[in-house]
Amino acid sequence: MKASLRLLTKRRFAPLFATQLLGAFNDNLFKNAMVLFVVYSVYSDPRAETWFSALATAAATLPFFLLSALAGQLADQRDKAGIIRLVKLAEIGIMLVGAAGLFMAWMGAAVEIVAIPLMMAAMLAMGVHSTFFGPIKYAILPQHLADDEVLGGTGLVEAGTYIAILAGTILAGLIHVEVAAVIVLLVAVVGYLTGRMVPPAPPLDEPVKLDFHIVRASARLVNATLHIPRLFLAIVSISFFWTIGTVLFIQFPPLVKNVLEADKAIASLFLGIFSVGVAIGSILINRMLQGHVSAKFAPASVLAMGAFVIAFHIICRLWDSGLPPGQLMSLHDFLAHDYAVALVLVLLGIAISGGMFVVPLYAFLTTTVHKSHAARTVAANNIVNSGAMVVGAVITLGMSAMGIDVVNQLLFTASMTVVSAFLAQKLHLACD
Repeated sequence: MKASLRLLTKRRFAPLFATQLLGAFNDNLFKNAMVLFVVYSVYSDPRAETWFSALATAAATLPFFLLSALAGQLADQRDKAGIIRLVKLAEIGIMLVGAAGLFMAWMGAAVEIVAIPLMMAAMLAMGVHSTFFGPIKYAILPQHLADDEVLGGTGLVEAGTYIAILAGTILAGLIHVEVAAVIVLLVAVVGYLTGRMVPPAPPLDEPVKLDFHIVRASARLVNATLHIPRLFLAIVSISFFWTIGTVLFIQFPPLVKNVLEADKAIASLFLGIFSVGVAIGSILINRMLQGHVSAKFAPASVLAMGAFVIAFHIICRLWDSGLPPGQLMSLHDFLAHDYAVALVLVLLGIAISGGMFVVPLYAFLTTTVHKSHAARTVAANNIVNSGAMVVGAVITLGMSAMGIDVVNQLLFTASMTVVSAFLAQKLHLACD
């Protein structure tokens, strides 16, 4: 573990780590400031709140499905550090639009007609931003790190990402939208500056003509990747994980407001706990595997995740705020509740086991193929993952339309962990 942490002092890793951390922080601060404002201040209908949360998630995810093939081609055929600089410069412009939407929401000016569309447009654009940055943050690691450092570097990137998600998510629940508007702009500027410090990572093969036909390029990329058995199993397993995660993240804000009857600080806390738990799981599994890329702990990890989700469902069913209708629990009230500690520990268990499941699978993506194809492999993974996440959002919308409440929707996420465990076991048997 100490050897992995020493990477944070190296220029071949530290600027990339900081740039990814700042981007994840900004993305989640903006998204959650927007979602929490709309859920708590605009709508007062649980179904409308779930729909908005799902649409925001879909807006951030759809670009991965449409543009990952192009992003993977660019990352493998151009200097990755140069692409990082362009992407982070674009983030400043995107956050100018998003900040304008947040300011209008704060002022109460044309909230549903102009402010919310502006914020959703920025959310969609941040999805495009992340689509082009995503393949680079993993594919650049084998180029800058030694073979025995890749798993540790991947774990640090994942841990840093989720710590940043934690910080951005919690902060979104504690500050007003006008303050969030200022912060997202400042962080975008700092992220551009750290991105300029990433060392060059030139292409390892001769550049070829880019295919801008997104459907053909996506199909070709996925087909070229999924024919490798271990990649197929790793990618499909990761996709099931992100489907589960998507459904959980969509459910948290309306669940906290309407089932636990708590204010937005608690919704932010829940999202934050989930993020820090995945970070803990990322570091823990790296220590358990001692730098060896293996899926041997993945089946047990994801089954444990399913068990924790069922426990979470049971506690939510037993929950009674004891408050008059229309009144929401504060953080102090929540922490004083008899079931609060159990709920937090179970949520942390969901996240830790999820982190232990998914991190080794990401390491498979960049160590199974030649370094010159790593970005395209990650891009193929992003296409399949984002498709699964959009399906998760659509299923959530469908369950809400059918009148299934958010607590019972948790049982759907638990059932998917069984399929993930089956796939992870097949990967373990095939590769270990």
